[in-house]
Amino acid sequence: MMQLKEVLKNKGGEPVVVPEASTVASAIRTMNAKRVGSVMVQGPGGEPMGILTERDMIRLYADGESDFETMLVKDWMTTNIYVCKPGDTVGEALTVMTAKRFRHIPVVEDGRMVGVVSIGDLVKAKLEETAVEAQALREYINS
Repeated sequence: MMQLKEVLKNKGGEPVVVPEASTVASAIRTMNAKRVGSVMVQGPGGEPMGILTERDMIRLYADGESDFETMLVKDWMTTNIYVCKPGDTVGEALTVMTAKRFRHIPVVEDGRMVGVVSIGDLVKAKLEETAVEAQALREYINS
């Protein structure tokens, strides 16, 4: 069973973070520049304080909010976030993400965020894991 630390290692890169005092417009520009669907809001000790996602932006706009240059991330981020540990399995994280309808989960070790996994990262890892298992079974059958 593949663990999240392996997914993060294969994925590479640091989590995309913004300070809580950032504007929503700045967070949008960061997401666009990094080509990601969310930004984590990180506290001074490296702990995740919240998340701001593309879906949040759509809801804000649909609700009539449009002054993204003055709106602060800390006022609009989702603060009730679920976190995983590096030793959690891909299957465990997928189960939580499916049940809670999350698309991104921070991975935290010793209170500090070490990465973020998306549903796409986990599906890719699960497909690779399944392909390896299938190959092993084919080799076993043919031997």
